Amino acid sequence: MSNNQENYLEESEYLKQTLNSTQQELSKQYELLSGKEKSLIAARKDMWENSGHSSLDFDKLTEMNNYLQEVNSQARSYKDTAAKIKKYEKVLYSPYFGRFDFIENGFGEREKIYIGLHSVIDSKNHEIYVYDWRAPISSIYYRYEPGKASYKAPAGNIEGDVILKRQYKIENSELKYFFDCSVKIDDEVLQEVLYKNASDKMKNIVETIQRDQDIIIRDTDNELLIVQGVVGSGKTSIAMHRIAFLLYHGLHSELTSENMLIISPNTIFSQYVSSVLPELGEENVNQIAFSDYTVKTLKKKGRVETKDQYFETLISSQDTEKVLLKKQSSKFKGSHLFVKILDRFIAYFEHRMIHFDDVYFARKIIESRQRLKNIFLDNKINRPAAERLKRIENMMLEAIRPLQKDRLRRIEKIIEVHGGHEFEEREFARLLSIKESRIFLNKIRKFTEVDYYSVYKLLFKERWLFETLSQGLEMPDNLAQIIEFTWDNLEKDFISYEDSAPLLYLKFRLEGSNEFSDIRQVVIDEAQDYTPMHYEVFNLLFKDANYTVLGDVNQSMDKEIDLSFYDTIVKIFNKKKSVIVALNKSYRSSYEISTFNQRLLSKKQDIIPFERHEAEPLIVFQSTLDEMYKTIIKDAYSHLKQGYKSIAIICKTTCESENVYKKLREMRKLLKRQNKMYEDINLYTDIKLIDSNSDEIEQGILVIPAYMAKGLEFDVVLVFNVSQDNYHTELDRRLLYIACTRALHRLVLYYTGETMIKL
Repeated sequence: MSNNQENYLEESEYLKQTLNSTQQELSKQYELLSGKEKSLIAARKDMWENSGHSSLDFDKLTEMNNYLQEVNSQARSYKDTAAKIKKYEKVLYSPYFGRFDFIENGFGEREKIYIGLHSVIDSKNHEIYVYDWRAPISSIYYRYEPGKASYKAPAGNIEGDVILKRQYKIENSELKYFFDCSVKIDDEVLQEVLYKNASDKMKNIVETIQRDQDIIIRDTDNELLIVQGVVGSGKTSIAMHRIAFLLYHGLHSELTSENMLIISPNTIFSQYVSSVLPELGEENVNQIAFSDYTVKTLKKKGRVETKDQYFETLISSQDTEKVLLKKQSSKFKGSHLFVKILDRFIAYFEHRMIHFDDVYFARKIIESRQRLKNIFLDNKINRPAAERLKRIENMMLEAIRPLQKDRLRRIEKIIEVHGGHEFEEREFARLLSIKESRIFLNKIRKFTEVDYYSVYKLLFKERWLFETLSQGLEMPDNLAQIIEFTWDNLEKDFISYEDSAPLLYLKFRLEGSNEFSDIRQVVIDEAQDYTPMHYEVFNLLFKDANYTVLGDVNQSMDKEIDLSFYDTIVKIFNKKKSVIVALNKSYRSSYEISTFNQRLLSKKQDIIPFERHEAEPLIVFQSTLDEMYKTIIKDAYSHLKQGYKSIAIICKTTCESENVYKKLREMRKLLKRQNKMYEDINLYTDIKLIDSNSDEIEQGILVIPAYMAKGLEFDVVLVFNVSQDNYHTELDRRLLYIACTRALHRLVLYYTGETMIKL
């Protein structure tokens, strides 16, 4: 028998044992689930039959609450078992994807370590058939070739030798093939994965995690981990796998999905990544699109400009005087310089602009204004102004209570002496006391209540205030214009996007924030889209959290930044241990598309394209826009016929996207009437528009603005109208780079007249 045949028989037998063990565990869980379902039904029946059904039945509320707790406990238990069943069903389909043989130093025994999505352990003899990819020993598979290797175990660093490294293709419980590999996850498997069509949801990458990616995923030493990753380097996917790893690791530190938060670029992106953690057997963690959170928080103060509206304004009207001023205003208000101005303003406001009054009640002085001010400014434990003012308010209310009681006693005495309608007199006295308390409260609230929006408006109302606060600081040359521009907006209660972060900073500095007090891990994606002011806000919102920050300075749209941007983030968060890691290898686009995209940048980028060769990108001239519409729609449907699942027609702005969407649908109708000319193309697949109201992307033909496509990927990208008159500024160049880097397999750019692309 040949060596290959022996290996195949050995691997087939091991797979059979693993599947048998998994099936036994699955059968147990099915049996458990059946019992738990009966218990849950019985608990619900008991609650219905033996507790009160009316919320007015106060005597039975406690009893009902006890029943409810029991039902909730049974429901959680049922849900946990159902999740285990789902996990074992996945294991049955494909129990493992890799193996390495390891001899630990000091032990002569060769141990075979199989790696899979989930661990498989025989409950009878506790034999481990498969190790979870997140287990400490599994890191060897991702980091080492045959030879010397080590891994960090709970007991310390374990060293030894890797004797063999093997990869498997198992589908539907059947071993398709296996082969031995050396230095890294073999390019054959990676090629196979990367050649696949794009999905409408991000998939897990546990089979193809690379060494540098694994180091990031498993990092538990740093409180702040910053990843600068070139386009297509898998930053977001790494972040999702890092969350799964931290949840696995957190079993010992009581870290749960409720303690984690992802700050994502938009709702579409949140939906796009929503399947990764469930695929890995974990619950999804909380996600917020920070622009949505901002609008929700500030909307009571005025009309809030969203991030999408801001980008749309910048891109569509970038040469106008007003937009140039808006960009300069945005640069200033997002800077650390403006943080200093706000910090000085808060100190100035607390010392000079809160006008305390002497407090009287019943013609007696309760406290002097100077004493109140001293109490307020005595801030040894660094509490926000609103909390200290509330404390003063409560102190004053406590101080008048004895006086109120004394007045009531005196009124009652008068009633006893002079007679009268006792009930009416007492009620009058009570109402009088309430009225006096309200008058008193309204008086002291003139200085104990602070509104962050009104305070922010004060900063721009008077020019002298800015001059006072900016002494010794280098202000923008057009500061007067920025102040006037901002005041015009605020006076109309219009909150520009560039004012949103400063307003949140002022709000949380003045009021404090406990909204996210349970959050211990924060993932910030598309880090380059935020300003230093945003990171100051994050630092106030997530005071006790560790951070994973992912970005690409080459994908910044509204500002030019370099790698020093990350040093600013390190300084703001000021963690004890932090690290900045670079990922330079791109896996998304073919080699030809990746090489083409690098020529679009005005500065050279350190990027290593993956050696997956496909068709060269095309730059297609069209004599008119009508011809362009006709060619694009024919190309889109032609690519669908070739088997590509997602085709994105990327436009410069939302306005352009809406127009292109309408024109293409009209053209589609026309072509359907003339289908004899296009018999080889299925024109019945609809075209969809993606805009700020969209919740998720779907496969098919999509029309989308470039700034909304960030973080997404498509099989085919068709870029509309890259003519010189449409794309001509540095901002346009960055926008075009973002559009083109969305393509996996095919990239086509269309233009009329002249094009800005010089190759």
